[in-house]
Amino acid sequence: MRSVILTMTPPAAALVSVQGTSGLVRLALVVVLCAGLAALLNHLGQLGHGRDDLSAALRASVQLAVVGLAILAVLRSWWLTLGFIALMLSVASVTAGRRLTPRKWWWGLPPVVLGAVPVAAGLMASGLIPRQTIAVVPIVGILIGGAMTATTLAGKRALDALRTRHGEYEAALSIGLLPRDSALLIARPDASLALVPGLDQTRTVGLVTLPGAFVGMLLGGASPLQAAAVQLVVLVALLLVQAIAVLVTVELVARGYFSSTR
Repeated sequence: MRSVILTMTPPAAALVSVQGTSGLVRLALVVVLCAGLAALLNHLGQLGHGRDDLSAALRASVQLAVVGLAILAVLRSWWLTLGFIALMLSVASVTAGRRLTPRKWWWGLPPVVLGAVPVAAGLMASGLIPRQTIAVVPIVGILIGGAMTATTLAGKRALDALRTRHGEYEAALSIGLLPRDSALLIARPDASLALVPGLDQTRTVGLVTLPGAFVGMLLGGASPLQAAAVQLVVLVALLLVQAIAVLVTVELVARGYFSSTR
């Protein structure tokens, strides 16, 4: 099967212009303004994430600068590319794990890895993604990010359900259900809501949003059909990744590997 992701020449125009000193200054001003206003709104609205907005913007600026400088060297070697993918998996797992149980953050690893790695391997085996580092890294990164988000949302929803509906959990135990089955009965419906953003994104693609993979392919010189094919593959792969991640996360919650009041 012929690959639909092709090596392309750099686009003649970019979505964001940061050429020269003036472009960098504009970029810095926009980043500071957006992050600052987000933090201010969080503070005024008592949402509780004002500092998180500022720290996230700072970290993103530093990390993207470092990755931008290192990525060309990484993409020249498959070993470095595999190392970079392992780093992405580690950071995503730690991020999700710490959100759910800071003292046992390593339990964020199974849902992220089991969600992203088999699906990425399947896409490569299908021939739709060429075995080139420049194609593999961004696609795998998107899948890992989707697994991380699904793990965090599903875990949060499941743990909240077990805390707020603990009486129902006890009632399930009283009629003879095992602790795992009782927890699944309570937590599974709430955890499944983590799949809704991905479903909505897939349903409305092209009508509400034009995702990055699609726009990037068009700017890189691909035909609309090729760009649509790439985006379709990414979206349906994300549905599978997130379904796996949510199932694994709910199972770990039900077995007590993430913190809860049980």
